[in-house]
Amino acid sequence: MKNYFSVVLIALCSLTACAKEQVITFDQVPEPAKAIVAAHFDASQIAYVTLDRGLLDAEYDVKFNDGRSLEFNKAGELTKVDCKQTEVPSALIPELVRQYVKANFPNAFITEWGKDDRRWKAELNSGLDLEFNSNYEFVRIDD
Repeated sequence: MKNYFSVVLIALCSLTACAKEQVITFDQVPEPAKAIVAAHFDASQIAYVTLDRGLLDAEYDVKFNDGRSLEFNKAGELTKVDCKQTEVPSALIPELVRQYVKANFPNAFITEWGKDDRRWKAELNSGLDLEFNSNYEFVRIDD
């Protein structure tokens, strides 16, 4: 039994050692990510950028001084945007999702948008979480 726990502990340590997060400069993120930041955010307000290298993938996290954050995959594609209490720029939200929110929640706006496992999620300023499929069609309210 003692040997079993030792093996598990060694395996966990090995896995975490392979995943490395490091602080990098904004210049080191892929060009598509730079373009999104330049078009929709103030790059001078970036607090820091991290590169998280996992076993199978890499992720860039851009954190702003006001708490907003962006996540990009290794190709520089936006995977998550969290604007805290402010509205996510509409150009970053697919048209079908914007239309759905406008039609069904006319007094609300999206504060967070991103992919969570298999589905896309939009968090509204009311705190409501909406789930959408890969075609951006509404699936359900996540409670």
